[in-house]
Formats: sequence, C-alpha cells, structure tokens
Amino acid sequence: MKRLLIVYTSTTGGTEQMVRAAAEAARAEAGVDVRLQRAADTHAADVLAADGYLFATPENLATMAGLMKDFFDRVYYDALDHVNGRPYATLICAGSDGTGAARQIARIATGLRLREVAPPTIVCTHAQTREAILAPKTIAEADLRRCAEIGAALAAGLAAGVF
Repeated sequence: MKRLLIVYTSTTGGTEQMVRAAAEAARAEAGVDVRLQRAADTHAADVLAADGYLFATPENLATMAGLMKDFFDRVYYDALDHVNGRPYATLICAGSDGTGAARQIARIATGLRLREVAPPTIVCTHAQTREAILAPKTIAEADLRRCAEIGAALAAGLAAGVF
C-alpha cells in the first residue's frame, strides 16, 4: 500500500480546512494510506516512510509559517538522498498572494530532489488588517474543492504507480 503524508500547520484554521478537504478526497482512493499530521508532530521517519507528500502552510509575512520551516529543518538532512523523485504538491493559505511561501517550499523540495506534480494551490483570504489576519478563517467551498482535487490526484497517482 502506498502512503501519502500530508504535513501542515494552521494558525487561524484556514490551512486546516484545506488539508482536511484534501485528506478526505485522498482517502477515497483505494490502495493509499493517508497520514494527516501537524508539522510539529512529524519526524524524519514519517517522511522516509511515505511515498508522496502534500505540504500545507499559511503564509506569514510573505513566507511559510515558522512551524513548517521548523519541520523542514528537522527532517531535511535525514531525508536527503532518501526521497529522490517522490511526488509532492503544496497548499498555501495566504492573506495576499502566497508566492513567497510557495517559492520557499519549492526550493526546499528541489534540494530534497522531490518532484512537483502540481503547481501550488494558493487560497487567498485577502486578510490585510491585524484583525482580519488574526481572525478564524472560513475557506470557500470552491477553494476546498480545489484542495480536494489535489489530494485526490496525488492519491490516484500513487495508487496507479504514475508517481
């Protein structure tokens, strides 16, 4: 059985809604074990045991969230040269454009020699004031469907041996 590891962090709930939609759709695919784990609770052994990855983070100050960066810092050297060619995709919950966070994850994934199988899915909440940024988020159904499509596609690709 193939394993899809979904690693995320969420501060105001937006990213968590996104990964739950992706995980639910991925779990509908037979032959794939889907692991949904918070970044702070994910270790190198989890990364090494997976066949594919979905990384999800809020955008904070035009970068990935600190807990997601911490995850990559902790697992990078143990995973280096052991995950070459494995597929990944990215979900970003952004207040503005999300491209800074997506770019950071892509650079790290390139270093790990992972293979991007879909462009980053960026959901923009347009939160620009202190109050809006700190407020709990509600992700629109259309955006949750986009996240579900990524989860389903990753799982289907793993199950079919495409990735």
